[in-house]
Amino acid sequence: MNPVRRDDPLPEAELTFLLGMAFQLVLAEFNDRVAAAGEGDLRPVHGMVFQLLARTPVTSSELAERLGVTKQAAGQIVDDLERRGYVRRDPHPAGGRRKLLVLTDAARAHLAVAGRVLHTLEAELADRQEGATLAPLRTGLAALIRTLTGDDLPPLRPVW
Repeated sequence: MNPVRRDDPLPEAELTFLLGMAFQLVLAEFNDRVAAAGEGDLRPVHGMVFQLLARTPVTSSELAERLGVTKQAAGQIVDDLERRGYVRRDPHPAGGRRKLLVLTDAARAHLAVAGRVLHTLEAELADRQEGATLAPLRTGLAALIRTLTGDDLPPLRPVW
């Protein structure tokens, strides 16, 4: 583990700075590795959409709500993903004009690659901390989130 330098500004940094910097660094490394694995044509917001649709198909309106964006913004994202072959629109079981957004095999393949990259990155980060696990960090962050939100988790807005 790296010893803390006396002139290190991080121990005194504000929590929001530390969280933001950690997020930015991990996301950048993740994106670089996903691109190196041949899956670099997507942005983080696309991964968020894939994560939401992997659980269950939703309508564009529901996707907008879960992403915390306007219906128009969600529609643009879906149109782009459909053109690229990652999402398709299927008839809604309740009928009418509504459509369900469904991941294609290409999207599921991307998710598999991204998942492997992320697990490898997390393991490497733990190893670089002399074998420490990320479990305490996960527990602490989850507790902080629950303290601020209770059971009503807000959407993770794609602001980057």
